[in-house]
Amino acid sequence: MTTFDVRNPATEQVVRTVPLTSAEETDAAIARAQAAFPAWRDVTPGDRARLLRRFADAVEADIENLARLEVENSGHTIGNARWEAGNVRDVLNYYSAAPERLIGKQIPVPGGVNVTFQEPLGVVGVIVPWNFPMPIAGWGFAPALAAGNTVVLKPAELTPLTALRLAELAREAGIPEDVFQVLPGKGSVVGQRFVDHPAVRKVVFTGSTEVGKQIMAGCAAQVKRVTLELGGKNANIVFADSDLEKAAATAPYGVFDNAGQDCCARSLILVQASAYDRFMELLEPAVHGVVVGDPGDEKTEMGPLISAAHREKVASYVPDDAPVAFRGSAPTGPGYWFAPTVLTPPDLRHPAVAEEVFGPVVAVVPFAEEADAIRMANATEYGLSGSIWTRDAGRAFRVARGVEAGNLSVNSHSSVRYWTPFGGFKQSGLGRELGPDAAAAFTETKNVFLSTEE
Repeated sequence: MTTFDVRNPATEQVVRTVPLTSAEETDAAIARAQAAFPAWRDVTPGDRARLLRRFADAVEADIENLARLEVENSGHTIGNARWEAGNVRDVLNYYSAAPERLIGKQIPVPGGVNVTFQEPLGVVGVIVPWNFPMPIAGWGFAPALAAGNTVVLKPAELTPLTALRLAELAREAGIPEDVFQVLPGKGSVVGQRFVDHPAVRKVVFTGSTEVGKQIMAGCAAQVKRVTLELGGKNANIVFADSDLEKAAATAPYGVFDNAGQDCCARSLILVQASAYDRFMELLEPAVHGVVVGDPGDEKTEMGPLISAAHREKVASYVPDDAPVAFRGSAPTGPGYWFAPTVLTPPDLRHPAVAEEVFGPVVAVVPFAEEADAIRMANATEYGLSGSIWTRDAGRAFRVARGVEAGNLSVNSHSSVRYWTPFGGFKQSGLGRELGPDAAAAFTETKNVFLSTEE
C-alpha cells in the first residue's frame, strides 16, 4: 500500500488520500536533514529566534484553517481544535526565546578556566500520536528546532493533515525545507527508520506503552536518546470536604474531553465513601449534559472516536453485563460515536479500573480514608496525571506527594501548561516535555577546560 485514505471520524467519508513515505524515502529525508544540520546549527541565536517567531505568526494567521482541518482530520470539536492550533503558536513563541538562552556555565577549577556549552544533537525524529496531532507535534519540534537540531516528524497514519499543513507554514516562515520535514507513513516503516538510522540522534515518541518499550529497546542498540510519553490511568480523587458540586460538574470534562482519547483522562474517579451517594446524584445530570455531536458545531463538547476499530476496543470495556450507572447520549448513523458512560465496578480488578480505556468510559469507586485513596490511585503501572479535590491545603499536598504521577492538579483537571514540565512516572514515560528545560533535552553538555598555567 502506497497511499492512505484519511477519513473524517464524524462522517466516515474520505477527506484526502495521502501518499505513504517508504523506507527509502525516509532514509533520503534523514540524509537531507543531516546535510542541513550544520547550517541550521550555525544560524545565529537571534536569527533562529526570529525564524521561530515568524513560524508562530504563520500559525496564528492560519489558526481557523488549521482548526477546521483538524475537525476533519481527527474529529476534534472546533473549540478544542482552535485551542490546539493556538497551542502550537504559543509553544513556538515560548521556545523562540530559547536560542538566546541556552547558556552554559563557568565552573571554578584550579589551573584554568572551565566552561560548558549546550550543543545540539543533530537529526531528531518525532513520532506523533493520533489523539492530539497538532500540540504534541509542536511539543517535539519547537524545542528541538530552537536548540539547533533538524527535525523529521512522522504524524500518525490516521491523522497526518494538520502536520503536513504545519510543514507548509514553516516553509512560508523561512524555515529551510530540509530543517523541518513531515513524513506521513506507517510506524513500522518510517518510525522504525527513525529508531534504526544512525544519523537520527534522538527519538521523541508519544503513544502506547507497548510501542514505547519497543522504541526504547531499539534505541538502546545505538545508545540513542529518547523521550517517551506513554499511557496513563489517572485518578480523580474527591474528598468529602471538597466542593462536591464543582467536583461533579467538572468530572465529565476531566475524562470525556476528546472523547476520552487522552493519556491524561481521569478515567478513575475515587470518591470518599461518606460523599459517594451525593457525588453520584450530582454526577448524573453533569454527564447527561455533555453535548455530543457534530464536531464542527460551536456548541459541541465531545466528538466521535477516531476509528471503527478503536470504537470496538472501547466497547469491549462495556459488555452487556457491565455495571453501568448511567450514560449520556451520542448520535446514531455514520460516525464512530460512543456515548459517555459511567461504571460502578465492584472492585479494583475490573478492566475499566485497572486498564487505560482511552475512550469516554469512567469508573467510580468509593474509598474510606486518605491512605486508601493514595493506595488505590497508585495501583497501576502508570503514573502520568491526576486530580485531587479537597478544601484542606495540607491534605492536598500530602496526597499530591503520595500519588505516583508526574502531573497533578488540585481542584482542577489541568495537566498541560507549556510553561511547566510534562511527563510521567513508572511506565507512563521517560523524560519531560515543555517547560523551561525542554530545549536543553535536545542538547548535549560539552565541557571545555582552558589551561591558564605558564
